[in-house]
Amino acid sequence: MSLYTAFRPALFLLPPERAHRAAICALQRGMVPTSSYRNPSLETTVAGLNFPNPVGLSAGFDKNAECYAEALAAGFGHVEVGTVTPRAQPGNPQPRLFRLVESRAVINRLGFNNEGAAAAAGRLENRQAGIVGGNIGKNKESSDAVADYVSAMQILYPVVDYITANISSPNTPGLRALQAADELGTLIDALHHTRRELVAKGQPAKPIFVKIAPDCSEEMLEAIASTAMARQLDGLIVSNTTIARDAVTGQMHANESGGLSGAPLFVKATETLRAVYRLTGGAIPLIGVGGISNAEDAYTKIRAGASLVQLYTALIYEGMGLAERINRGLSERLSRDGFKTIAEAVGSESR
Repeated sequence: MSLYTAFRPALFLLPPERAHRAAICALQRGMVPTSSYRNPSLETTVAGLNFPNPVGLSAGFDKNAECYAEALAAGFGHVEVGTVTPRAQPGNPQPRLFRLVESRAVINRLGFNNEGAAAAAGRLENRQAGIVGGNIGKNKESSDAVADYVSAMQILYPVVDYITANISSPNTPGLRALQAADELGTLIDALHHTRRELVAKGQPAKPIFVKIAPDCSEEMLEAIASTAMARQLDGLIVSNTTIARDAVTGQMHANESGGLSGAPLFVKATETLRAVYRLTGGAIPLIGVGGISNAEDAYTKIRAGASLVQLYTALIYEGMGLAERINRGLSERLSRDGFKTIAEAVGSESR
């Protein structure tokens, strides 16, 4: 039994948001084990960035860029901070975060609660080595979504290694409409234009990703894939939380509104990943997110087409030591199946 497993019952006596705050404080105070595990087979290059391993901490955990360095030290190959919006906002009324312990899942309707892009950028300004991405969104009351994404990107771009446009949270009204082909094309064009402007001012060219929902129809996925390839998007993150509840029917909190994450999302998110990989033919990198709880889950995502993976909800149930355990398990699986690198395994189930 790990130390975290022994401590978890006490942590679960706290409301979920207070427990999350406690976890951030524990990281900041060095109360979480660090990881020195490295294996050359796990090193991979995606969108021009060199990752020490493919396992990332997804957006939602470190919303305000408070503990990214400590998360990297715990064994994550990259950390995605945010979602941040141009201006600070409180998010939706509490309670807005619910544990579904029976299914090792969470439902959230946080609503992009964050201190704003400038606050996050200030904490990232003097960061050390390690890959950190910035996940950006629109303010709830904004009438111009594209302008909000551009504004947040302009603030974060100089201090992160890549930008992710989150257009798939179910907790901001109208956000998922940006996944439609015309709206997505307009957004990508605006972000690419903003990057060109920043590069002209001396910034290096950095990747831009878009995070999509697992609830898209086949027709919408086709439009997303086509638009992403036509615009030469650097990558797609597949996927965000789901509004579906079929996997948790009858459980306490299952009827709460918001996005469901954790183990019950794995199948749906992985099916979406497979579909996008098939539609893009491996032409653009995919980051697999949704329901990863162990090394086998991560390996399944990679073989389905993910060049990188991300997780968050499983940490609530497994603790920060999970990153190293997954990396060790991935190394073992690569060796078992005759792959010398992560890149060789990406999409291998389709070959």
